[in-house]
Amino acid sequence: MPAKPKEITLVCGLGNPGDEYARTRHSIGFATVDALAARAGVTYWKSQAGCEVATMRVRGEDGPREVVLAKPQSYMNTSGGPLSKLMRELRVSPAEVLVVHDEVDLPVGTVRVKFGGGLNAHNGLRSISDKLKTRDFSRVRCGIGRPPGKMSVADWALRQLKGSFLEEFELLAQDAADAVETCLTRGVDEGVRRTS
Repeated sequence: MPAKPKEITLVCGLGNPGDEYARTRHSIGFATVDALAARAGVTYWKSQAGCEVATMRVRGEDGPREVVLAKPQSYMNTSGGPLSKLMRELRVSPAEVLVVHDEVDLPVGTVRVKFGGGLNAHNGLRSISDKLKTRDFSRVRCGIGRPPGKMSVADWALRQLKGSFLEEFELLAQDAADAVETCLTRGVDEGVRRTS
């Protein structure tokens, strides 16, 4: 039997900690989680299991419930460590987790929801998959496109954004937050349908 997503109880945004990374494409997961927190009026964050953690209330089909927002504070390549520790503390299974991350193989500004599947050479996803010993978790993939010319993917993903590039990034975070909200209130399958 193939695994299926369950009701999402933990949303994990991927990024790199520190102000120098806050406005970079690689930290779109952090920006999305921050957008969700702002919409929900969440201002209290605490440190738990190596993550910045907050709780938001969601109107689900069976009434209101609480969802945990998390931003692992290790660097992207080792984000599986803090996330897996947090999941153990909260007793959350991989099928209840939604990971928000940047995706070079999607055009800039595109948002896609999927459950399971490949890791696309994404070091954050690889770290999570290694620690959880499964790829069966939900993802919101935020398209950042491929770098122009001979620029490396690392430079493209980690470059500080300004002007129209920053506006594009902020819009993408809002669109990704919409997709996460759909997954939280209507289920991951509906999120997949709406973004495919």
